[in-house]
Amino acid sequence: MGMMIDGTWHPGEVTEKNRNGSFERQDSGFRDWITPDGEAGPDGRRTVRAEAGRFHLYVSYACPWAHRALIVRALKGLDDMIGVSVVDPLMREHGWTFETARGGTGDALHGADYLWQIYARSRRASEDGGYTGKVTVPVLWDRQDERIVNNESSEIIRIFNHAFDDLGARPGDYYPAGLTDAIDAVNARVYETVNNGVYRCGFATTQQAYDAAIGPLFDTLDWLEERLGAADWLVGDRLTEADIRLFTSLIRFDPVYHGHFKCNIRRIADYPALVRFLHRMMDDKRIAGTVHFDHIKTHYYASHRDLNPSGIVPAGPVPLVPPLPKDPQ
Repeated sequence: MGMMIDGTWHPGEVTEKNRNGSFERQDSGFRDWITPDGEAGPDGRRTVRAEAGRFHLYVSYACPWAHRALIVRALKGLDDMIGVSVVDPLMREHGWTFETARGGTGDALHGADYLWQIYARSRRASEDGGYTGKVTVPVLWDRQDERIVNNESSEIIRIFNHAFDDLGARPGDYYPAGLTDAIDAVNARVYETVNNGVYRCGFATTQQAYDAAIGPLFDTLDWLEERLGAADWLVGDRLTEADIRLFTSLIRFDPVYHGHFKCNIRRIADYPALVRFLHRMMDDKRIAGTVHFDHIKTHYYASHRDLNPSGIVPAGPVPLVPPLPKDPQ
């Protein structure tokens, strides 16, 4: 996938690796906030007032980071307040596209062909001489100001969690006061070793880099198995953003990461508590409705030709969600 330099798209591979072959994720480039009253966001960041119909979300059903935003949007009942456009699962030389043959929706706002055109269109970026960086999802777009507000998934889910409550969002707090420190601690470990850890395994270009990622990944999966064997949820007695952030990686693990990213010491199917957790999450129809395995498998296997030169999408696993383990007799 290419990148933008000074507002212009440049096709070709973007290097996200350091000298020892380790994958290093680039920081998101748009970090403004939305609040109920327009007051300053975290750290005094530029803020927009929440309004129904003002914002639009660009996502990929394949992407675990965008998936977080879709889940919180669904849980909070924001479907009628925040529209969605879904990119095509197959990433080509122009990056994410708005083709519709494989289940994308097209660009409902601007009729763009490529997501990079949305980045180029963003008013603030063009005023600053043009955006330089990767073109990623999710993207939270301000229809009124014609600009990208935020493209960092961890912040978009917190915006959705609270900013629209006074406008009729469904009740529910997934980052509750009193649990924030514990949630942050779980998030930090899961992000580094699981959410991003699977990519560090898959895109490692040296044995040293792969070995440095695979051990911590499975150490954390073992830790999560123990934690979720003792409780239904990662933090407290309810669903929180920690569970959501873990779920979007676990649901992709056996269909994609186990084979495609060489994360093959064990499957999620081999972890009884993690399987129960997946079913607990999928039992919520709002969450289940955001899972699109066809997009997930097509994107990874058919787009990453450096990892899978044939582009063949494997048939399995069957079933895609591991069956619940039998209770011990």
